[in-house]
Amino acid sequence: MSDSLSRIPLDALRVFEAAARLLSFTRAAEALGMTQAAVSWRIRDLEERLGRALFVRGARQVALTPEGERLGSAATEAISLLRRAVTEVTDADQGVLAITTLQTMATQWLATRLGGFQLANPDLAVRVDTSATLSTLGGDGLDLAIRFGSGRWPGLESRFLMPGVFTPLCTPAMRDRLKLTRPEDLKHAHLIGEPTEWTAWFAAAGVAPADTAAPPRLTADNQAMEVAAAMGDQGVALGSPILYAREIEQGLLARPLTQTIALAEGYWVCYPPGRRLQPKIARFRDWILDTARDDPRVVEGVRLAGREIGEAGG
Repeated sequence: MSDSLSRIPLDALRVFEAAARLLSFTRAAEALGMTQAAVSWRIRDLEERLGRALFVRGARQVALTPEGERLGSAATEAISLLRRAVTEVTDADQGVLAITTLQTMATQWLATRLGGFQLANPDLAVRVDTSATLSTLGGDGLDLAIRFGSGRWPGLESRFLMPGVFTPLCTPAMRDRLKLTRPEDLKHAHLIGEPTEWTAWFAAAGVAPADTAAPPRLTADNQAMEVAAAMGDQGVALGSPILYAREIEQGLLARPLTQTIALAEGYWVCYPPGRRLQPKIARFRDWILDTARDDPRVVEGVRLAGREIGEAGG
């Protein structure tokens, strides 16, 4: 069975609906941002495709034929339903902010502060996705990302959030048991993390390669798991003194040595350039940058890194 709508341009129905509702080609043209001639042409084309007259044209006004009244009523109802559906979809999209970030950032810093954003923005629900890959923002239903790296990702605009500084972390008991007071003392510890990262830390601490510890006995694919192992008294992990400030203050973790190293330029807030002015993205971007500026540990790290919160990447 053929579809009778397949031979009718939907744009022509939209023009007809406006003219039928307003009973004026001139007013329809004004409402649609078209010329009167264009409205007349589209309606004439529609009548020819249907093989029916839809309007009785007078010198100064138009009136609907019986066929025009029937089609006009249905067209108005259909357009109204479409407008309502588009509004609902748009409002639903604007009412949810979907963020993708790394697990450690999400659990150690973002989650404990999101309540402040939600109190200030009660009209927005927040959904957080934790992933080790940079998902396609917009195309995957994700609005914004917080990522670790250089700040240069094709197709994305980025703003600097905080530096990626790392330092040895362990339990107070292990610190005391191994008498960790100098970088060289870590030669006697079970190290947790990537060997290349530990090599870089030892070099920054001024320890010669020949004097460094044995390769780490445990590595994981994220900082959260490695530091969790350290909290279980399994060894010494390289962790962020910014992200794990709460555990250090509570005595769950110790920072036995002051030497830190930057393993990348840091954490960045990322979003498609064309969406920088979208209200929900702009509100969250401004809020999280202000939140970072209010965190003394972030400010200290930024000062040591010689960066500025909110500076553009690229």
